[in-house]
Amino acid sequence: MIRVISHELNNSLAPVASLAHSGAELTRRGQYQRLESVFATIEERARHLESFIRGYARFAKLPAPRLEVVHWPALVDRLRSQIAFAVDGRLPEEPVRADVSQLEQALLNLLKNAHESGSPPEEVKLRIRHLPGLFRIEVLDRGSGMSEAVLANALVPFYSTKRSGTGLGLALAREIAEAHGGRINLSNRDGGGLGVTMVLPARL
Repeated sequence: MIRVISHELNNSLAPVASLAHSGAELTRRGQYQRLESVFATIEERARHLESFIRGYARFAKLPAPRLEVVHWPALVDRLRSQIAFAVDGRLPEEPVRADVSQLEQALLNLLKNAHESGSPPEEVKLRIRHLPGLFRIEVLDRGSGMSEAVLANALVPFYSTKRSGTGLGLALAREIAEAHGGRINLSNRDGGGLGVTMVLPARL
């Protein structure tokens, strides 16, 4: 893990140092028109590093869930205030016992990934079913799906195929599911796209 963190830091800091030197040289030559591009790239790398550090802090310090009764319509309303998606089917009337903040964060991560998959926005869907002894939560999209190699590694911390990705969104969702006694799995959908399934126990 230290090697991965060092790699991520170097990938952000080395270009910043190089660009800072280039900016100083451009200033010395009076070529001010190119400075905007230099500063924009420095800002992009700094924001990526900030995002990585925030994500790692959440992942490394995940507390034990504080279970409470969570009603699905209220949780869906909270999610809809932050990201767009459609609900596929009826929401269960039975509530789940979960840490509402952690469950919200996990589902936000999954919905964000669905939007970043190349899926049409209207095809990003949330489906929740109450089955004997468990809740089955699915986040569905019609994006590009994943290769077998990516599917095998997608839940591993710091693994990402995105240029600006931290590789922590899916890993954090998995940690949250497992902390609740559940699990997550990913699969490509017939007709294209990805389905991410989170299974949580239906506690009394």
